[in-house]
Amino acid sequence: MQYRILLADDHSMLLTGLRGQIETRFGYKEINSARSCNQVLEELKVKEYSHLILDIGLSDGSSLEILHVIKGMYPALNIMIFSAKPAAAYEKALKKYQIQHYLSKDADEEETITGLRRFFNNEPMPNREGAPNPFSKLSPRELEVLPYLLQGKGTNEIGSLLNLSPSTVTEFKSRIFKKTETVNVAELINLAIAYNIT
Repeated sequence: MQYRILLADDHSMLLTGLRGQIETRFGYKEINSARSCNQVLEELKVKEYSHLILDIGLSDGSSLEILHVIKGMYPALNIMIFSAKPAAAYEKALKKYQIQHYLSKDADEEETITGLRRFFNNEPMPNREGAPNPFSKLSPRELEVLPYLLQGKGTNEIGSLLNLSPSTVTEFKSRIFKKTETVNVAELINLAIAYNIT
């Protein structure tokens, strides 16, 4: 089958740049895009794609939540994760779904081309074994706060549940963001999904 590529990202500039690199460097012209999880699933239903380059955070949620559907329905589809987070953040998800390729949004042009070439040629990525779990850095008290953040509870509610002042909860929240290299609850939830943290 001729390569048909689906790019899934909700940032138009990134989509345009990535599409341009693929067309210019590799000569592939059958490239479509999706900006949401629903659009990804709809595109896969109507066309037979050979490759999917998938961002984690899409406009309607985390693509990690639909990966089991994609892998179940399209086992031959080649998938690359495309994210600003380091590959270590998605290590467990990559293994779980047997995804061999990852591309950082922060990669320079040479790294991007090398990563795409490996992906299209089905060459293995460098060994990432031993990547640290970011949640292992959290203190016991931070680990108590974490589940409530993942449930979307507010500072006052968490304080009441754990008998802490709102300012103390805010401090724990800031530390959790810093240690996991996230900037908001949405990113924290995506990271937790990647590491099967509930």
